[in-house]
This record gives sequence, C-alpha cells and structure tokens, in this order.
Amino acid sequence: MTGFSTTAIHAGQEPDPRTGSVVPAIYQTSTYKQDGVGGLREGYEYSRSANPTRDALQECLAELEGGTKGFAFASGLAAEDAILRGVLKPGDHVIIPNDAYGGTFRLFDKVHRPWGVEVSLAKVSQADAIRGEIRPNTKLIWIETPTNPLLGIADIEAVAAVAREAGVLLVVDNTFASPYLQNPLTLGADIVVHSTTKYCGGHSDVVGGAVVVRDAELADTIGFHQNAMGAVAGPFDSWLVLRGLKTLAVRMERHSDNAERVADFLLGRDDVTHVYYPGLDSHPGHDVAAQQMRRPGGMISFQVAGGQRRALDLVGATQVWTLGESLGGVESLIEHPAKMTHASVAGTELAVPDDLIRCSVGIEDADDLIADLAEALDRTRG
Repeated sequence: MTGFSTTAIHAGQEPDPRTGSVVPAIYQTSTYKQDGVGGLREGYEYSRSANPTRDALQECLAELEGGTKGFAFASGLAAEDAILRGVLKPGDHVIIPNDAYGGTFRLFDKVHRPWGVEVSLAKVSQADAIRGEIRPNTKLIWIETPTNPLLGIADIEAVAAVAREAGVLLVVDNTFASPYLQNPLTLGADIVVHSTTKYCGGHSDVVGGAVVVRDAELADTIGFHQNAMGAVAGPFDSWLVLRGLKTLAVRMERHSDNAERVADFLLGRDDVTHVYYPGLDSHPGHDVAAQQMRRPGGMISFQVAGGQRRALDLVGATQVWTLGESLGGVESLIEHPAKMTHASVAGTELAVPDDLIRCSVGIEDADDLIADLAEALDRTRG
C-alpha cells in the first residue's frame, strides 16, 4: 500500500516499455489495427470503447479512491447521467440534497423526472431526514459533501448505514473534497462521482468527469453505459487530468492553507453576515468534516451585508480574484451563485440566498487574496 502522492504519480503510469518515456503517451486515435478479424492488440478496437490514455487515468482514479474500477467521462454531468441511466428505471425514486449543484438538480429535475424518475429532497447533514424520505421504490441516495454552494457536511458513514438498511445505493459527489481529502468508498458509499474539471484537473484547462465504484457487477453496468452512451473522455483530456492528479496532494494542502486564512479574515469582518466553511469551529459540520476529511478544503461561501446589489458589486470589484464559474483551479475564482452556477434552481426549494458569494480559493499568496477581498469589501460598502 503506497501513499497518496506515490499512487497519484505512478498508478496506471508505468514507463513506456518501448521508449522508456516516464509520461504516458497521448493515444490520439479513433481506431486500432487488428491482426485478422477479432485479433485485437491488448483488447483495443475503437476509442469509444477503450483508449490507453483513458485507461491510465481510470486506473489511477480507481486506486486513489480505493475502488474496483474507474470510468472517465467527457464532463461531470455526463458521469452523473451514466450512473442514473445505469441504475434507475422509470418509476424509481431517488433522494438528493436540498443544497446541491444547480446542474445536478437540473439533470434530475428536467431530464430524469420527465423520464419517470421520482425525486425528493433531504438535508444531507441529517441522516434521519434522509431515512424519512425513503419509499418502497427508492433505489438511490445521492449526496454531496461538502455541498455546493452552502458547504453542508454529510456524515458519510451514517448515510451509508441508512442506505444499507434500506437496500439502496449511495452515491457521493466528491468534487469539492477531491480524492486527496476524502474517500467515500472507504466510508461505505457504493459510487463516487467527480467533475474532474475541478480539483482533479486543477488548472482550468479541461472539462471531464469520473465515476469510481467498488462492486464488480456495478462496474460492469457503468462500463456498459459508458460505451453505449459514448460520452467518454478524449485522450488529451484524459492526459490533462492525469497530469493534474500528480500534484493534487500539494495543491490541496495549499488550497486548504489559504482557505483557512481567508475564512478567518471574513469571520472578522462586521459587513460579512455569515461564513460557510467546514474548517471553522462554528460550522455545524465541523466535527464530522474533521473525522472524514484530511483537511477542510478550498471552498468558502459567505453572505455580505447590503443584499444582492452589494454582492453583485463585490464579485465585480476584485482584481486578484477572477469573476467566473467553476472551481478547483490554481487561480482564485469568485462568483454569485444565485445569478451564475445556481441560476437553474431559482424559484425552487434549492434556491440560494441572493446575498451569497462563493469563493474557490486558489494557491496564490494568501496575503494578496485577503488584501484584494478587503479592498473590494471596503470599496462596495454603502
């Protein structure tokens, strides 16, 4: 059993036997020569079905998450859709967070609900609330932890116990934590999903998704749907994510170091009305996060005095922080969820406060990040 960084650098990435290259090749090909009909070389036939670069990424992700098999997709939502198509059918019921990424909610509400899937909401921090939503036709519990954008924390072991008791599958979106900070499969989850666009890639230069499972039969199901639906990660995108994973540990340590300092700064401002960060003692999920996460991570949300107008002015007033969607890159991003990443949940039970700001804390110098926020807060004060 090797350490995380050793695994991230070497799993699925042995030096090329022909050239000795220590970096996996980008197999930018759609098809492969066969030695006679059906005479496949190492099983490769067509790159939708299998590609050596994607295989290297999938093996690495599976080992980092402690799973049996990993699957790389063209986006996080493509990964989510493959799970839902694979394990659900019309008439089935799923439980999702009442604080979830807007795109995930849209997928459930606008794509799978019309297909015949029933959806109900529960607070992920309360295992009993999730238990109370279980029905005879429940097939899946879907949680994020930390949640997006309010940084709610689910006790994965407790929710996994609820899922086992009911005989349903538990999916954990581990995007905010990354495989370095948290491993849901080791805590009882059945499936882990990532937007590899975020921390796994880590440089805001690739879009991708991943699924990791621990059950071989479930792996066959996800693998079939990956191939049948075809939303696979391309070879260059796979290579970029694989490269990003090599530095994931050191980046997540720096993200967490910086976020802890930014959270403390925000907590000391009289014009910041609430700070959402699991690293703070005041966070209701702090103790659970400390038990199941290596560090509290790089995501912070906060509410600002002055309402929506002030929040919109603030996210446009920073210089070092970049106004933009997404998260998990080396650069710090700031955004207004109600108008941006979570606009799709406006008017629903998942609607977020209009004075909420979400920060993806990058790996710049923390003093510069804090000074920039302080200046923007001062400049937009009434």
